[in-house]
Amino acid sequence: MLKKIHNFSNSWTGTIIIVLFIIFFIAQAFVIPSGSMKRTLLVGDHLFVKKFAYGIPTPHIPWFEIPVLPDFHGNGHLVEGEGPKRGDIVVFRYPVDPKTHFVKRCIAVGGDKIYIQDKELHLRPHEGDEYIKANYPKTNIITINGELWVKSPYKIDHPGIQNDIDITKEGPHPEQIFYMPTTQIPENEYFMMGDNRDHSNDSRFWGTVPYKYIEGAPWFIYFSWNKNYEIRWDRLGKFIDDMQHEEKFINMNESLSQ
Repeated sequence: MLKKIHNFSNSWTGTIIIVLFIIFFIAQAFVIPSGSMKRTLLVGDHLFVKKFAYGIPTPHIPWFEIPVLPDFHGNGHLVEGEGPKRGDIVVFRYPVDPKTHFVKRCIAVGGDKIYIQDKELHLRPHEGDEYIKANYPKTNIITINGELWVKSPYKIDHPGIQNDIDITKEGPHPEQIFYMPTTQIPENEYFMMGDNRDHSNDSRFWGTVPYKYIEGAPWFIYFSWNKNYEIRWDRLGKFIDDMQHEEKFINMNESLSQ
């Protein structure tokens, strides 16, 4: 039996099947193409995406993005799982063009309420006041119309979240950067924002992301280089869950506007 498995895995057919199995169900390579997640994830970071983080998405042929199987459950997943949590960095299909993949941070889930004032995000988790008091620092909690809200909830733990001081109301910039009215997130949908807040095409402009478009979570960086093709040795092999909390991995030399 072991010899048969060995011979199969060494054949062209076996190799292709094993590679596709890994890509479909375990991990898929992904390259950070833009600066929307600076300074947490950098342009030129090559990473693996954990495909089973939020269930198992319906497999697609790489590059062509053609589904291999029907969407049996109508939710874009072969096996349904628990969706992203607040604060997770998520890889998902762009709702406007599902063949394109985006990576952003989930900042609100179904039932939550959010608004933006002077670039500052305000969040009211659907669990309510007692949950807020138990899970967020008092210094970030404010009261609005008798309800508790959390101001800048993710900057507490994620030092890579930045605003660009050069982006001001005086310039020709989208209003959504500075202001967004109170919005409640629909069930089974997620509001995504880039950590490079003033240079990110995200849910502020095109809406929430349904669960059916959720693909996975960034896992670890296997290669990284900058625009001058210089290898960022300190980032190689690092797990995203560890890096995003440590300031030593937040590259403050990377321009936010590029």
